[in-house]
Amino acid sequence: MTIATYEMTYETLKVEFQESVCFLQIHRPEYRNAISGQLIAECNDVLSVCEESATVVVLSGSPEVFCFGADFKTIAGASKTAPEQDDGPGAMYDLWLRMATGPYVTISHVRGQANAGGVGFVAASDIVLADESAQFSLSELLFGLYPACVLPFLIRRIGFQKANYLTLMTQPISAKQACEWGLVDAVDPQSEVLLRRHLQRLRRLSKTAIRRYKNYMSRISMPLRDLKSTAVAGNLEVFSDAGNLQAITRYVEHGVFPWEK
Repeated sequence: MTIATYEMTYETLKVEFQESVCFLQIHRPEYRNAISGQLIAECNDVLSVCEESATVVVLSGSPEVFCFGADFKTIAGASKTAPEQDDGPGAMYDLWLRMATGPYVTISHVRGQANAGGVGFVAASDIVLADESAQFSLSELLFGLYPACVLPFLIRRIGFQKANYLTLMTQPISAKQACEWGLVDAVDPQSEVLLRRHLQRLRRLSKTAIRRYKNYMSRISMPLRDLKSTAVAGNLEVFSDAGNLQAITRYVEHGVFPWEK
């Protein structure tokens, strides 16, 4: 049996549809798959198509880096000119909200590093699969920041205290530990095989059933929509702090962490 496939062309993504499954790969290798405004816009464009035609969306990165979070190079460059005027954190939060509540099953297939906003993508997903190389971290406090937009999704998934610990310690946890905490649903040395097994079951679900179920779950779980304004305000506060921006610029230009003199 031949599976109907087609691709969509973007600058920051590789996108392929196989019948009702959308494979969405973050592809910014020169930036460690960091999040940019263009990446957010292109992801939203893909999800708009998926709302009508997909039952499953599989998000991945490269084998080495799933997504490393905010694009520090862009932030450092902007700090030397004028502050950003766009709705960066709001748009990012809305993208994760679409993943969490949209009429499709979202799967994060994680290999390598998932850091900061990369963990946001993971926490917003319905199902998280990982290979044994995967690591998960929130490094923001090292630069005077905190993961304001990530935390509502992360707390919903693993609870307050584990999210608090991950934020405070700033160090990576393994795929095995992430699975024990509930951040990851399944781990396997051959994660591609693991993904195929999940898709074999998920392909059987109807679009209507998924839509009704996701709508129901969004009503009885953590009120993510209500938390947006608080999360965005927190993000804007720390990313507009001159000292934090200086620390980010110093790290980008010289590889020096804030505590190193």
